[in-house]
Amino acid sequence: MRKAAVAAVAAAAAVGVALLVRRQVRESKRWGRAAAVLRDLEERCAAPPARLRQVADAVAVEMHAGLASEGGSKLGMIISYVDSLPSGQEKGLFYALDLGGTNFRVLRVQLGGKEGRVVKQECEEISIPTHLMTGTSHELFDFIAAALAKFVASEGEDFHLPDGRQRELGFTFSFPVKQSSIASGTLIKWTKGFSIDGTVGEDVVAELSRALDCQGLDMKVTALVNDTIGTLAGGRYDDNDVVAAVILGTGTNAAYVERANAIPKWHGLLPKSGDMVINMEWGNFRSTHLPLTEFDQALDAESLNPGEQIYEKLISGMYLGEIVRRVLLKMTQEASLFGDDIPPKLKIPFILTPEGS
Repeated sequence: MRKAAVAAVAAAAAVGVALLVRRQVRESKRWGRAAAVLRDLEERCAAPPARLRQVADAVAVEMHAGLASEGGSKLGMIISYVDSLPSGQEKGLFYALDLGGTNFRVLRVQLGGKEGRVVKQECEEISIPTHLMTGTSHELFDFIAAALAKFVASEGEDFHLPDGRQRELGFTFSFPVKQSSIASGTLIKWTKGFSIDGTVGEDVVAELSRALDCQGLDMKVTALVNDTIGTLAGGRYDDNDVVAAVILGTGTNAAYVERANAIPKWHGLLPKSGDMVINMEWGNFRSTHLPLTEFDQALDAESLNPGEQIYEKLISGMYLGEIVRRVLLKMTQEASLFGDDIPPKLKIPFILTPEGS
């Protein structure tokens, strides 16, 4: 009896060990398949110095082509009509509206000149409802103007507007615009997930001004700039040596100070400063040297603007979460990363959104 009991225990132990080994083998194979997906992704995303130099050279070629003629490059190389940047001696009360992603910001600042600098500033951030990103132009700008009117109404006694002077608003509009002056410009196309009817080809300052009038706001839009140019201006306010700015947020872009006489497509009088700020619109850059993966290609094909904004789709906050989701989905399909069943939410496009984008 004792021998039979010992034999039974030994058999049970052997079965247990066998099951454990089998499970470990299965787990090892599963994680091996998951690791293979990551290794392949890492190899395809590789950007050694030689490739980076190729990308940089390709960008330089496109920059020169874009400065030479309109539509001659994948880069916009848009003339901003900003030929001078802040000196730090500015005084007064100024408002700003920053529209360029899933949120927009309104700001007011009291500047005190060279000695006072920024006396006081207040800022508020408002989320844009998803349906307004694909609705109508009137709906979007009416929503923005209403929020701005509410913000103006909260102006405290620490902010001083001289009697008889109209409030001035700087409008940071972070989408490709063809400017015709410092305070006017027509929308070229929407990016960053926006697709709104009736705005392309229209003056965005006129549309905002209409919405402000509807709110009864006595406010004039005195400057239209891209967020990258706004960043450049802010940098110059603090440091006179700043000559370029880069945005890495919901989208991506760059702006820099160019010599006006080095812009063949500029046909106006040369500015007194001799300079002109260029809005590169480099989100639309694409090249065979960029490390595109199967995930990037699938995301582009299923996006609102296939074949456009390739560089932006590779590195900006609007798309990074979706790339991660697609990688996790493949790992789950091929290696059961989260068990036998795929989590339902992992099948939802753009459910992963980088914080702060």
